[in-house]
Amino acid sequence: MSDNRDEGLEGRLKRLDAELSAKRGADATEAAAEVRAAETRKGYQVAVKLSSEFVAAIIVGALLGYLLDHFAGTGPWGMIVLLLLGFCAGVLNVLRSAGMVASPHPADRRGGDGKP
Repeated sequence: MSDNRDEGLEGRLKRLDAELSAKRGADATEAAAEVRAAETRKGYQVAVKLSSEFVAAIIVGALLGYLLDHFAGTGPWGMIVLLLLGFCAGVLNVLRSAGMVASPHPADRRGGDGKP
């Protein structure tokens, strides 16, 4: 009678081990999928940040140019010049955020003399 219980116990132990192995494999697959999804979300986050910085710089340049033209009566020239400056500022911000262009050194911000 004890031999039959031992065989049943060993069979259940093998089934439990197989089920645990399958569950661990499924958990590892889910963890890998979550890592890939997190990387994708991070990429979308960076893309939205860069595009919003670029568009905001252009809009600010156009708005300032319009206001300059409106109050100074300079025709379309203020808007054209400041729109182009806004475009350049947007490109520079995107390149800085992407790491392609270094941020200015603190000494350069003070005038380059190196004194505090």
